[in-house]
Amino acid sequence: MDVLKIAVLGIAGLMICIFVKETRPEYALYVSLATGICILLLATGKLSYLMEMISRLKSYVPIDTTYLNALLKMIGITYVGQFSAGICRDAGYSSIAGQIEIFAKLSILVISMPILEGLMKTIQEFLA
Repeated sequence: MDVLKIAVLGIAGLMICIFVKETRPEYALYVSLATGICILLLATGKLSYLMEMISRLKSYVPIDTTYLNALLKMIGITYVGQFSAGICRDAGYSSIAGQIEIFAKLSILVISMPILEGLMKTIQEFLA
């Protein structure tokens, strides 16, 4: 049901932006930004549950924390990149939004390299 709350909040923010844009276009960006921040703050509540489940999974299976930390970093980069790119698109700066998305993808690729290296070492051990 949280998804419905977020959807209603997003649609309400959109409607306010549409109405405000007719009279004060400069305030529409602020309303959009405030709506996005509210949604982002509501999403952070899910992170505590995610962290609890990850720690529970670590107690069941011995997982290297490097992999879990990399996964959490990737999730964070994805959220921040998408959020900031969306705000740039709303403001009419699609080229900056594209650059933010490219940088976020490259950052995820860099963070995932140690995981790929570990996978290759494991495969090499099986083949040897």
